[in-house]
Order: sequence, then structure tokens, then C-alpha cells
Amino acid sequence: MTTSATRALFLFGSLELRAPEGSDTRQILSRPKVIALLAYLAVPSVGRFVRRDTLVGLLWPVLDQAHARAALRKALQAVRTALGRDAALARGDEEVALSTGALWCDAAAFTAAADSGALSRALELYRGELLPGFHLSGCGDFDQWLEAERTAAAERASAAAWALAQRQERESALSDAARSARRAVRFSWSDERTLRRAVLMLDRLGDRAGALRLFDEFARRLRAEFEVAPSAETIALINSLRE
Repeated sequence: MTTSATRALFLFGSLELRAPEGSDTRQILSRPKVIALLAYLAVPSVGRFVRRDTLVGLLWPVLDQAHARAALRKALQAVRTALGRDAALARGDEEVALSTGALWCDAAAFTAAADSGALSRALELYRGELLPGFHLSGCGDFDQWLEAERTAAAERASAAAWALAQRQERESALSDAARSARRAVRFSWSDERTLRRAVLMLDRLGDRAGALRLFDEFARRLRAEFEVAPSAETIALINSLRE
């Protein structure tokens, strides 16, 4: 799972940090700013160097430059204390990154798997929303970044599930194709185009009742979340199936 790394950061579904026995990860898990720092440095890829000015602007926007940089140094020191001195790297005085050899992250591995076409592996890694419920008070730019990454990850997972469903249909793995199509809708449930494609696939696979149930679930959630109805195009498709 984690290749050669002995420390692993899980951001999908629930936050988890695994480290060698004897490591004290509480100083990270109990400090939201350090969690946010790790997430920003790990998503979408571990090893990406980021300017210190970018980090202090995101995480300590109300502090002056000197105090914000001091807070960043303390946060990086907490990372090194918990995960090892090699976990956080510096390039000169202006850029920092997480070490690919020291820390593995499920979100980074998911992006790499999805982009390389390793669809089953990507879906195995996507256990749920990115850092669900996480919020930094007074850090609007970070919250906007996190929400954008959540959306991007969900859309990438949906696309991977749909591509896998198409492959499984071609290979006549029909029950697997139906399951993957449903996952594609679940991961990006407000995307009506994905819903229509999944409904058509289920009908094509001989599960018209399942297709209609999937639409009904979609319509109920759309009304509950946004108080809107499905589009005319979607309604027309469903009516054609019911008739």
C-alpha cells in the first residue's frame, strides 16, 4: 500500500496518520493548522514544492509576515518531530515539500492511479470525501482550495468508475459493470449526464427496474439538497423507459 514509506497519511473518508511504533502523532492530529499544512503539501502529489509565502497566506492570513513565518516553522517542526526529520524538505529559504520517500498519502496515490488508468486501484483508494467536515476558521482561501479539491477528487472517482463500468460491459462482466455504474453516480450524484449514462447502461444490461430506482434516488436527493427537479432531458429519458 505505502511502497517504501513507513508513514502514511489518509485523507479520504476519515483522517488517519500511521507512523512507526513510538512516534507521537497527537501533536499533528490535534492541531488543525498542521493537518491543513500536510493536506496542502500532499494533494494532489507528495513531493511538490510550495512557496512559504503561499502557505502563510493560506493558513495564517491575519498574522504579519514575521509571525506567520514563525508559525509555519513551528508547524513544520511538528511534522518533523512526529514523522522524522526527513519528512519535510526545504529548498532554499522559500520553498518546502513533503518527502516522497518518507510519507505516503492516499489522495496523492489516488490521483496518480486515476491519471495512469489504474481504475480499480483508484477506486480502492477513494474511501469517501476528502477531509470530510474539516474547516479552518478565518482561512477562507484554504477552505475554498479544500472544497475545490473535494469536488475534483469526487469527479475523478466518478470518471474512473464510469470508465471501469464501460470496460466491464465490454468484457461481459455485467454485474460488475452495473455496480461500477452505480458508483459513478454516487461519487458525483448531482451530475445528470452521468446519471443518464448509468440509467441507459442498467437498462441495456437488462435491469430496467434498477435503472428506475437509481433515478428515483437521484431525484429525491436533488429535491432534498437543492429543492429542484431533474432536467427535462432526464425526465424524458425516464418516461421513455417507463412507457
